[in-house]
Amino acid sequence: MADMEGLEFGKSDFVLLDEVTMEQFMENLKLRFEKGRIYTYIGEVVVSVNPYRRMEIYGKDRVDAYRGRELYENPPHLFAVADAAYKAMKRRAKDTCIVISGESGAGKTEASKYIMQYIAAITNPSQRAEVESVKNVLLKSNCVLEAFGNAKTKRNDNSSRFGKYMDINFNFNGDPTGGHINNYLLEKSRVVQQQEGERNFHSFYQLLRGGSHDSFHLQSDPSAYAYTKEGTAAITSINDHSSHKAVMSALGVIGFSKQEILSINQTLASILHLGNVQFESDGESVHVLDVDVVDSIAKLTATDPDKVMKSLLYRTVATGGGEVIEKGHTEAEARSGRDAFSKALYERLFGWIVGRINSVIEVKDYNPVLHGKNTVIGVLDIYGFEIFDNNSFEQFCINYCNEKLQQLFIELILQQEQSEYNREGIQWQHIEYFNNQIIVDLVEQPHKGIISILDEACLSVGKVTDTMFLDSMDIKLAKHPHYSSRKLSPADKSMDFQKHFRIRHYAGDVTYSVEGFLDKNRDLLFQDFKRLMYHSSNPVMKEMWPDGQLGITEVTKRPLTAATLFKNSIIALVEKLACKEPYYVRCIKPNEQKSPLLFDDARCQHQVAYLGLLENVMVRRAGFAYRQPYARFLQRYKMTCEYTWPNHLMDSDREAVEAIVKQHGFQDDVAYGHTKLFVRTPRSLFTLEQERAALIPILVLFLQKVWRGALARMRCRRMKAIYAIMGCFKRYKVKVHFWEVEQRFANVRNMADYGKSVKWPTPPAALTGFHAITVTLHRRWWARQMVKKIPPSDMPEIRAKVAALTALGGERRDCGLIRAWERDYLANVRDCPESSSGFVRFSRELRNKDQYSQVLFSGFCRMVNWFNKSTDRGVLVTDKCVYKLEPRKRFKVLKRISLDALTGLSVTSGDDQMVALHTSTQHDFLLCLQRGQLSPNQDRVGELVGTLVDHFTRVQKRPFSVSVCPSNIRLHMWGKPKAVTVETKVGQTNADFKKSRGGFVLWVPVH
Repeated sequence: MADMEGLEFGKSDFVLLDEVTMEQFMENLKLRFEKGRIYTYIGEVVVSVNPYRRMEIYGKDRVDAYRGRELYENPPHLFAVADAAYKAMKRRAKDTCIVISGESGAGKTEASKYIMQYIAAITNPSQRAEVESVKNVLLKSNCVLEAFGNAKTKRNDNSSRFGKYMDINFNFNGDPTGGHINNYLLEKSRVVQQQEGERNFHSFYQLLRGGSHDSFHLQSDPSAYAYTKEGTAAITSINDHSSHKAVMSALGVIGFSKQEILSINQTLASILHLGNVQFESDGESVHVLDVDVVDSIAKLTATDPDKVMKSLLYRTVATGGGEVIEKGHTEAEARSGRDAFSKALYERLFGWIVGRINSVIEVKDYNPVLHGKNTVIGVLDIYGFEIFDNNSFEQFCINYCNEKLQQLFIELILQQEQSEYNREGIQWQHIEYFNNQIIVDLVEQPHKGIISILDEACLSVGKVTDTMFLDSMDIKLAKHPHYSSRKLSPADKSMDFQKHFRIRHYAGDVTYSVEGFLDKNRDLLFQDFKRLMYHSSNPVMKEMWPDGQLGITEVTKRPLTAATLFKNSIIALVEKLACKEPYYVRCIKPNEQKSPLLFDDARCQHQVAYLGLLENVMVRRAGFAYRQPYARFLQRYKMTCEYTWPNHLMDSDREAVEAIVKQHGFQDDVAYGHTKLFVRTPRSLFTLEQERAALIPILVLFLQKVWRGALARMRCRRMKAIYAIMGCFKRYKVKVHFWEVEQRFANVRNMADYGKSVKWPTPPAALTGFHAITVTLHRRWWARQMVKKIPPSDMPEIRAKVAALTALGGERRDCGLIRAWERDYLANVRDCPESSSGFVRFSRELRNKDQYSQVLFSGFCRMVNWFNKSTDRGVLVTDKCVYKLEPRKRFKVLKRISLDALTGLSVTSGDDQMVALHTSTQHDFLLCLQRGQLSPNQDRVGELVGTLVDHFTRVQKRPFSVSVCPSNIRLHMWGKPKAVTVETKVGQTNADFKKSRGGFVLWVPVH
């Protein structure tokens, strides 16, 4: 529990007073004010005393302290009642409202701003952009409405001169999604006249002292204008220049366009200029003294100057026969028309601004099915009870409004409380209280009330004066206990004959002057002004005057009077508040001097009395602080009792609730009604809330465990099903693949190419490896079938070609695989017709001598001798030796090397026929094979490579190294390393070796 206030600050709740008397109530209220404790509870009602100074009790730390806490956990504060309203709305999905009441200067406007700031601070923790936008507009709207609807009065520097009720809409998450503002009875008479020491609306002074003057033809001095000069001498704490910047910024944030803001300022400027229009009569007609002022008004309103002048001086009237005539004004009528036009301009502007704000903040595209229940918190900030030296029509309407709100307070807090106890059969002490229904009926009762008498006088034919209206009231209300006048009470000299009447309000007696009642109720404005503004070329101003489109001769229904309109709107407001769960802030003004130190006992006691606070305390003390239907109480607290969790087995919910109460030991602090449980003190409820709050995390963890287990089991079953389906599908795909392969390769044995041209189907992923093996097996089978067709005599050539293909690995451009390999080219008559017979005789002799069994390869070549010269030679490779022959000397053997001494060979990757035979003695053979007569373009390098590799691997059973060099061949000749490169040369007919710096160069012809 949060730290509570000590006894040195008095009782934080008036319900805790030792005795409920006016003396103790006032003593406690004064003590808390002097100690800086401006808030005190009466149960759930907050009593607020205006401190007339800035207090550091509204920061983020205070917001965090009151967020989500119960009323009785923290010291009294506005944030507590705001949080209570928010919790009730969010927890129970119930619409709530906060009614802020009190007289002018008691701090209602500031209270409403702090409540709005708190709601904005505790909502939208996820910082969603659309919600932040709504919050910003709702907060900024206060700044704009204060500028255009507030003014300095004798009692208050920032007095609301209109009533404001704001609905804030919330989604199911508790985040604001929009809102709506209703305004009531703007005091438009203030535009043209203010009492001494008071000012016009703030907006005029802000424009003059903070706006651009040249574009509006204005001066910065308010005393230069008739409508603002009265307030020039008034001392105020408001900085008009900085306020103007704040208002312009707020308009931009809300969404007003630059053109709309310009139109607002133009309207204000035109009103100021209208006040300076002076009239003069020459006996026959009326003229305007300063025509330039009219021109300025026309420019600002985007209308024709002649039409403006005509509207000010004449009135267009349609006769019964349809004839239209122009009637000139008298000087008094012109001034009256000018003032009525000014008031109407400002009233229409204010209404348009409120409507424009509503269009921005209204809930858009709301669907209860998709977005859940839309709940509302209403905040009512309306003018307080007013008693001035001169009370007119405006004070009459304002005080009537306060009577209606007091009646609502009585019904909801006092009558409802007592009637609920009686209905539920709860024994308690009956409290006497004043019911102001008799005063409400005096004002609004049909045919008998003051508003009905006033409307009847306004609608009467002929000239009816304010005095006649007073006489009519004196006749019809003579016996009413709350109405009097000088005529009915001749001895009361505080009232004048034919001028004053008095109503005994719940807040005190108020004397009203009837002067101007009829005119203000009729709210007359000549149709010429409406048509003038409707035809303005400024679309914003035209939008404010839709009724100006009617023609002169068009007959319209007589509009409702100002009093009736106000009465209807207040009745609708009360009905709207009555359907919500109310929370009250009762504001008290401590003194008339606006001093933070002075506490006027008599002044405060009067306010306590007419606000009914003492009766409120008595009702709360005699009654119960908390009541709830059994089902709802059980639903909220059943987890705190072992007999009711999770569900009880008792005969009724009441028995289950009794079990909860007994387990916690609250039997002496509760009463059982027919349908509800009543809890006397908040402490008992707080104990239940604490225990519930401690159990909620445990229950949440339990529910999370159960739900996560359910999700895991669902996920497991789903995965099993998925794997079963996947397994069946994979098996199906495997079978389909086998069926497809079987179908495609069913007849390959009878095909000419044994299925080589058949396209394999794409295998499923599971058969990728198996498919590769199957393709390899088919290729081997296909190769086997091909090999079976080869004659045995061709097998040595086939094996040699395979060996060449394997050894060269496709790195050489041509291996001669597509031709027949002759091997012994020196003995071939077609290749060497001139020398073949001699070589045959030589080879026969050499076979007998060296006992070799076969010739592996023979052919002509170009070789390098001991003197590094290139000469023509013959090469003979047998299964025993490699021979270097001299063809010109009947193939004389120049050099013989055992085949066992060969370790490998090197060739290039090009088309040249150069071969380097490497030996173990580092006496390598470097030769370039020469093509014979069979074909001048035959490649014989591949044949030599394949023959040697096949012989070494098959016969000698040892590897034979083959190197394919892309650039040059490295070898050893006579024990020395050499490098041989291949280069082309223009004009070269046959390949030939030339000595180079590092070895040799094989020059080859350019193809």
